[in-house]
Amino acid sequence: MQVTDRRRTKSVEQSIADTDEPSTRLRKDLSWWDLTVFGVSVVIGAGIFTVTASTAGNITGPAISLSFIFAAIACGLAALCYAEFASTLPVAGSAYTFSYATFGEFVAWIIGWDLILEFAVAAAVVAKGWSSYLGTVFGFGGGTTEVGSLQLDWGALLIIAFVTAILALGTKLSAGVSLAVTAVKVSVVLLVVAVGAFYIKTENYSPFIPPAEAAGDSGSGTEQSLFSLLTGAEGSHYGWYGLLAGASIVFFAFIGFDIVATTAEETKNPQRDIPRGILASLAIVTVLYVAVSVVLSGMVRYTELRDAEEANLATAFALNGIDWAAKVISIGALAGLTTVVIVLVLGQTRVLFAMSRDGLLPRNLAKTGRHGTPVRITLLVGVVVAVTATIFPMDKLEEMVNIGTLFAFVLVSAGVLVLRRTRPDLERGFRTPWVPLLPILAIIACVWLMLNLTGLTWIRFGIWMAIGVVVYFAYGRRHSLVGRRSSSL
Repeated sequence: MQVTDRRRTKSVEQSIADTDEPSTRLRKDLSWWDLTVFGVSVVIGAGIFTVTASTAGNITGPAISLSFIFAAIACGLAALCYAEFASTLPVAGSAYTFSYATFGEFVAWIIGWDLILEFAVAAAVVAKGWSSYLGTVFGFGGGTTEVGSLQLDWGALLIIAFVTAILALGTKLSAGVSLAVTAVKVSVVLLVVAVGAFYIKTENYSPFIPPAEAAGDSGSGTEQSLFSLLTGAEGSHYGWYGLLAGASIVFFAFIGFDIVATTAEETKNPQRDIPRGILASLAIVTVLYVAVSVVLSGMVRYTELRDAEEANLATAFALNGIDWAAKVISIGALAGLTTVVIVLVLGQTRVLFAMSRDGLLPRNLAKTGRHGTPVRITLLVGVVVAVTATIFPMDKLEEMVNIGTLFAFVLVSAGVLVLRRTRPDLERGFRTPWVPLLPILAIIACVWLMLNLTGLTWIRFGIWMAIGVVVYFAYGRRHSLVGRRSSSL
């Protein structure tokens, strides 16, 4: 028996019917505005405060704004595909649920396993970043304590405990918290643009795309990008190749808008609100990112950012003598990372919820409490992420988040093509324009960004996927509700 046969494909109708099961029913509390807040909350985080300056200094030069635009185009193409799926199949699980309806159970498991990695690693990494900014804002040496040979990050533990508590108490509550904190960090971003604009020097934009320079320290072997390993091309800084490579790096700053789709089942009018939430959040953050990158490139010459140690947004203000801005930016970063952790843990719990409800993981985990949230899964995720963030170093795992997200984008984009052919009769609240051209362009753009990730990242990703295959055949396939239903027919 092939693992992707039709008996292992969960129909759209069955997926929607399963949402009415009383013991696993989620409460429909969210509007399109709540979804937009979630999207902006998770996307505006560490990326805009840290990645922008370092990438401009070392990879792209003043053309960093074009790298953001290229990354936004790739995300926008995928977002249109997500919007069609989410409006057609308003069920928790995002890419996992979409893949179940198009490619079958095995591919759905693979993408679900991929999303577990993406959200868990991202939440742990961001929690550790939150802890480091905590020390900067309050004037002490970071939120870490040495216990024997271990360095415990109690700051990361604190934020994960807080996030777990509010998510267990209800999605609407977490949306309210996200709105309040998001208002703070967006205000900081706007302040950066408004104040920084007065310190722009037009000569800093020239040359806009600096001449390419050999990158002798770009790494060798598996530390090179997969593209370099496959083609034998030598890496470079600046130039057009640096501009495109920069898009792969700043893509990290866009990660998270797809989490809006994981809340489809909790949305009052998903056919209308999910597309609005996804596209509105992506449009808002793209405008903010481009504005910040233009101001940053004008405030300081890219060579100054290159020579600075651990350059970030505060560096540009410090070089212009605006020292008070460093404190304000740190407060904005702290607020930004708070909401990022909230939405990443939310996305993680909803993917696990969908997989548990389908029987691929223990179904007892999918039971919802009196607040209409999967409390057991929320607590489990909170414990796992807290332990990971508190104990383990995460400095080399950020790229794992990128590759997991891009892999999901590719499958969702391909799924639109498949579902258009296999189920043209379905009611679609939103239809992706220019099919099949637009989904194909989305796939090409995401694959290109994946090729610019290191070979070591691909190896780690392959190992995680191999573990997932073992877990599927050892447990998931035998306990699958879809499999049991098909065998009883």
